[in-house]
Amino acid sequence: MSQSTVDSQEFKLISSQSLSDYVTAVTWSADGEVLAATSAAGEVVFWQNNDLITLQSANDESVDCAAFSHDGSFFAVAGQNGQVKIWQGNELITTLDGFGWVDKLAWSPKCNHLAFSWGRKVQVWDADSKSLVINLDFDNSSALGIDWRNDGNYLAISGHRGVKVWNTQSWNNEPYIVDVPSTSLAMAWSPDGRYLASGNMDKTITVVESELLFSEDDPRPWFLHGFPGKIRQVVWSEINSDTGSPLLACSSMDGIVLWEKQPGEDSDWEGGVLTNHAGIIQAMSFAPESFLLASAASDGWLCLWQNAQEVSQIITGVKDGFTCIDWHPQGNKIAAGGDNGELLIWGKANSYQ
Repeated sequence: MSQSTVDSQEFKLISSQSLSDYVTAVTWSADGEVLAATSAAGEVVFWQNNDLITLQSANDESVDCAAFSHDGSFFAVAGQNGQVKIWQGNELITTLDGFGWVDKLAWSPKCNHLAFSWGRKVQVWDADSKSLVINLDFDNSSALGIDWRNDGNYLAISGHRGVKVWNTQSWNNEPYIVDVPSTSLAMAWSPDGRYLASGNMDKTITVVESELLFSEDDPRPWFLHGFPGKIRQVVWSEINSDTGSPLLACSSMDGIVLWEKQPGEDSDWEGGVLTNHAGIIQAMSFAPESFLLASAASDGWLCLWQNAQEVSQIITGVKDGFTCIDWHPQGNKIAAGGDNGELLIWGKANSYQ
């Protein structure tokens, strides 16, 4: 589709760096003092105090996922070589290996437990004691998504035939199951822990309430339809709309559908379409405590959607397409990576020095 242009300059470029291959992940520490980035060439870097610090140089083995622990005390990466590496500050303290390709990892929001995928299994590792917590069998397929609920009490893993949810206080209990008649490609808890959303290969979204999922009753998930292709991302707003629930944004091909729960216990979700991209959307994220939605695509445009309704600014700066984005915890900066190794940071005007 044709793209529209917007002249707003609310966010301006404050840093331009370059890695040697496409940027696979960007993520801010919890205090916003450090931005980490990884590349398909194997680089791991920190952007801190306007300087780029190299933790790992290019080695021709892609690093595919990266995350800081909830308090920023640990930083983990994993990728093509089957190793999971954990840093404390700038010091590499743990290297776990022998897993095959690892492309998903996530820290607990309440303790320093790291969950990461290897084939059909997910291992949970305690970074404090440097010990194994549990190995979980997803069984149905490789684990395609990992996400902890906000209280740390439940860990969700998605893949073929849906999502399995383990109680982290009773790991050996059978997991709760969100049954999907295809494959769950993208999955996320809402920030308040009330909902679990799954984006599926069969062009549907499944949303289930936590309270019903963990009860003995039928969880009665909602199935949301009307997408042109498979669902690549599902992201939630941190704040609630006037209806009392967070907004759910889902991407499929070059479009975004924004879902809002309607008032009433038995009411449905209603969707509205956001269109401006001309390429596949690679990443989306709501700004903290805001309805400002960022979407980045292979068309080389990073769109900011004010109130998740209309484009307020279009950001460019990559030669080809964008690959990943992450908001600063204060919402006053946004970082993005590009196909050709671009590592870019924009800051809100008048909010940075």
